[in-house]
Amino acid sequence: MDFRFDIIVEYAPLFLKGTLLTIGLSLVGTVIGTILGLFIGLGNMMKNKWLAFPFKVYITFFRGTPLLVQILIIHFGVVTFFVDGTNAILAGIMALSLNAAAYISEIFRAGIQSIDKGQMEAARSLGMNHVQAMRYVILPQAFKRMIPPLGNEFIVLLKDSSLISIVAAPELMYYVGLAKGQYYRVWEPYLTAAVIYLVLTVTLTYFLNRLERRLTTE
Repeated sequence: MDFRFDIIVEYAPLFLKGTLLTIGLSLVGTVIGTILGLFIGLGNMMKNKWLAFPFKVYITFFRGTPLLVQILIIHFGVVTFFVDGTNAILAGIMALSLNAAAYISEIFRAGIQSIDKGQMEAARSLGMNHVQAMRYVILPQAFKRMIPPLGNEFIVLLKDSSLISIVAAPELMYYVGLAKGQYYRVWEPYLTAAVIYLVLTVTLTYFLNRLERRLTTE
């Protein structure tokens, strides 16, 4: 089998452009998902089951349905309420953020519950209310423990962002599809994409492992 490197060379600028958008979408999705996940996680932990119910439904829906289906629903349905027609990048950001929020909310819940209950009692005994105790005592300790799983969620989102190509968002897999369609060859574009994703995930995993070791030694 002949391997045509000229295809890779020709599409290299587009692959780079798509890779940068892939990283950007994943990063924005993780940031927004972290913010939403914090509030959803806290809402899910409320003692009043009726107040916590909407948050549980949200988590169940986004964790129980395929991300591809969520992307299509948001792209062809939700986005049309905000813009005329469709917007693939906006749909991608919304889908990745909302999906990540469901998983990150569980990371926050587990992180908060891992803190000894005596910490909350001690903070309350010092005159703090529940919100102040969460903000100044519980969350700083929990967040330190949540950094590794949050990093892993970013890696998962980085790989899952490839699904956004289904709505023609110009990320990496979109340009891979263009190369395949132009030359009717699959090995060159798909193997290139696999190598790019592998380099990104291995690099991120390396830095996350270093960060985790540093946190555990402090």
